[in-house]
Order: sequence, then structure tokens, then C-alpha cells
Amino acid sequence: MIAHLDGVVAAVAPEGAVIDVGGVGLLVQCSPGTLAALRPGERTKVSTSLVVREDALTLYGFANDDERNTFELLQTASGIGPRLALAMLATLSPDGLRRAVAAGDVTALMAVPGIGRKGAQRIVLELAGRLGSPGDGVAAVAGSGSASSANGTSPRVGTLTWRDQVRTGLVNLGWQARDAEQAIATIEPDLLAAASADADTTGGSGGTGGAAGSGDADGSVDVAVALRAALRVLGRT
Repeated sequence: MIAHLDGVVAAVAPEGAVIDVGGVGLLVQCSPGTLAALRPGERTKVSTSLVVREDALTLYGFANDDERNTFELLQTASGIGPRLALAMLATLSPDGLRRAVAAGDVTALMAVPGIGRKGAQRIVLELAGRLGSPGDGVAAVAGSGSASSANGTSPRVGTLTWRDQVRTGLVNLGWQARDAEQAIATIEPDLLAAASADADTTGGSGGTGGAAGSGDADGSVDVAVALRAALRVLGRT
């Protein structure tokens, strides 16, 4: 098993990324959030899972070990293959999936493209007690080699805005660009309001007053949160 890749991002495309490891370019199918954080020319480290089929060997890449482990556990449920497992992680975080399964929240699972009510009920039945409890993955993430640049900071995404990253992630999951744009327009007001409120809180607690609170709320939008919100909107249409 290939547990992780540590190398330079050679290329990024909607269907995946190529990471150069020792002169060998390895194609990795990434979760949308991970893919959006990769920048060509930068060194990165991604946790990986190797899926073996009769006609192909496919690497899937994730921001951290918790996402990778959850991806593999999801596939132990009947009817869930790697593509659907990837879509589930694009819609819900590992902890979000743990909460949904533990609470039997069929509605939350149905927000994933490709999962209907019966499929969601089956997932709850088969994975109950196996995904763990919310928060179980926190320690794993803290100690894992999550996707990062060579100096240990989170990878930058160049000049891409959060909207660009979310749009890329949605198209990568099979949604039409027009539908992606509509979903982004729907979630944008709430996301910007939340980011602005966070900036105000930070400014107040840091003693810098309005200067910090007047920061760029648009730049504070969490791409993973935005992507999941957009998928929930699309799941209702």
C-alpha cells in the first residue's frame, strides 16, 4: 500500500493532480478540497489510498490520514465504491459523517449526489459503530502528514478565489458549471456574513479594534465549508 506521497505538484486538473516523486509523476485522484489546495511547482504531502482493480491501479489523495481512513472505511459498506466515497467526503467532513451515521441522520447522507433514502439507511445500518465517534480523528489529523507545503504551512492556491476552488470541486464531482455557479450564488451571502462575523470577533479579542474587524471577509471563507454547503444546496435541487 502507498500510504502517502511527498513531492512536487507537477500539474493540477479537474480530474486529479500529478505529483512528482523522485522523478516519477504519479496521478492522484483527490478529494475536491485537497485538489483545490494544490499549486503546481510547490512541494506537498498527501495521504493516499491505493485502489486495485483488474484493469487499473488508482491512487486517491487526501489532506490527512483521517480523511484517507474514513474513505477506506466507507467502502466496506455495500454499494459504496471509491468515487461515491470521495463524493461523501466532499459533502461531509469525516466528523460530519460520524455524526450522521451515529444519529441515523438519513437526510444528511442524502445530500451526497448518488445516495438515495434506501442507500442512506443501508449506510447507517452497516457503518454504525464502525466510523467511530465525532472527534476521534482530531488526534490523527494533528499527528498526520496532512497536505502541506515544504515549510510546513498550508499550501497556497495561487490567485484562485474560494469561488474558483468550489466551482472546480463541483465540476470535478460531475455537476454542470451552470449549476455550480447557481449554488455558489446561493451560499455566498451566508458564508461572507459568517466570515465577517469571525473577523469582527478576532479583531475584538486581539485588541486591535476595527482594523482587524475590517479585514477581507471574502478571503476568510473556508473552501471545504463552502464546498459542502454548495453540495447540500445541489442535493436539494
